[in-house]
Amino acid sequence: MTRERTFTLRGFRHPPTQDCFPNGGSQSKLVPGAVGWRSTIKNSGFFMMMPHRFTKRIAVSAGLSMAMFLLVGSSYGKNKKDTVVEPFLYQAGTEKLDKGCGGKLEVLKEGFSFTCPGGTFTINYSTITLMQYRPDVSPAVLAMKIPWVLAPQLTRVRENKYFTIVANEQGKLRVVVLRVDENNMRPYFAEIELQSGKSVQEFRSYEEFQ
Repeated sequence: MTRERTFTLRGFRHPPTQDCFPNGGSQSKLVPGAVGWRSTIKNSGFFMMMPHRFTKRIAVSAGLSMAMFLLVGSSYGKNKKDTVVEPFLYQAGTEKLDKGCGGKLEVLKEGFSFTCPGGTFTINYSTITLMQYRPDVSPAVLAMKIPWVLAPQLTRVRENKYFTIVANEQGKLRVVVLRVDENNMRPYFAEIELQSGKSVQEFRSYEEFQ
């Protein structure tokens, strides 16, 4: 039986205190009118640790989410850096390649070799009659009777962008138009002239080539 004690403070009489978890008891009196319940857990510290465990789980979940986010971002950045943009893009010509097929142009001993995912072609220097580097395809080339597989439909630009090669193989015209930025094309001029013995007509004004 619990001993009742009363205290008086400035004329106010407090009700007797009650133990929430009496020793040896199976029920606890919480507040007047509350229903007591039987606890099956002996260690009352379990209830005190629940908020801490819940907070810890949230922290761990947030940490894992942040780690996954950083891992995905790092992987994306790495893949983005590894993506290589080929300098030469096939734009028009008599070759059976898709427009925009990007590849590399090799200046070999006997001729040009171009390779992209859609295919490969070679042109011997001895068959080349004209090479131009312009912001478009010149009217002189367009006036030729060329059996276009992919006719030029180019966007006019301010800078030189299009490298055109015209070759005549036993009376049959072959034409290739490649799009390449000037910074990538500039190192090719000397090598082309050295290997082929022919120079590339570089655009300076429309009156010069028209």
